[in-house]
Amino acid sequence: MARRVAMVTGAGSGIGRAVALGLAAAGFAIVLAGRRRDALEAVAAEIGAAALPVPTNVTDEAEVEALFAAAVAQFGRLDVLFNNAGIFPRSAPIDALTLEDWDASLAVNLTGVFLCTRAAFRQMKAQDPRGGRIINNGSISAQVPRPHSAPYAATKHALTGLTKATALDGRAHDIACGQIDIGNAATEMTQDFAKGMLQADGSFRPEPMMEARHVAEAVVYMAGLPLSANVPFLTIAATRMPFLGRG
Repeated sequence: MARRVAMVTGAGSGIGRAVALGLAAAGFAIVLAGRRRDALEAVAAEIGAAALPVPTNVTDEAEVEALFAAAVAQFGRLDVLFNNAGIFPRSAPIDALTLEDWDASLAVNLTGVFLCTRAAFRQMKAQDPRGGRIINNGSISAQVPRPHSAPYAATKHALTGLTKATALDGRAHDIACGQIDIGNAATEMTQDFAKGMLQADGSFRPEPMMEARHVAEAVVYMAGLPLSANVPFLTIAATRMPFLGRG
């Protein structure tokens, strides 16, 4: 059986890197997308010949189309897309946010996911054998936002709707779509969480973290399912983080 092919956006560091390495260890050929060529090439070097680094700005329609064309030219098909690229805009009360803050979050966290999902859907629908799986990196912030995080929470909440719509549209074409909502994975982007974060009661407290490899293990599980089965939503969080109950 030919090797299955997975694409990971935001693959140069953090969760994207962990997931790319996890999928590679599970036998997938990996297309690595992200803005930083040097970071992608470093991850590709860890994987070996089964990795294709493609520097890409997911908010640029032409670059996304070129990314998928390169993936298919190299590997012939696409079986899994992990939409991971995302940003945390600056923390500020909603009345102190600028339109630029809002637009930046919307462009990467939602429009970028749409562009990659659309390209993956077209490829998965047309290839033989047809079908594939799209996994979106959501966030528990969609349900329990942090203080001063309106753009991020709004885009992640909207992503949940996109996940459901993609899953529905994909049924007729053997395209499954699911979402993983993550709470406090230790990465470069979340290193301040362990030092102290603003809480809903106005206090600053350190928050427990979990290793990013546990997220990768969950994504590998989702990616490894047959297309007759799907995990629509999966939440994985640090056990002691202030998520359930009152903190």
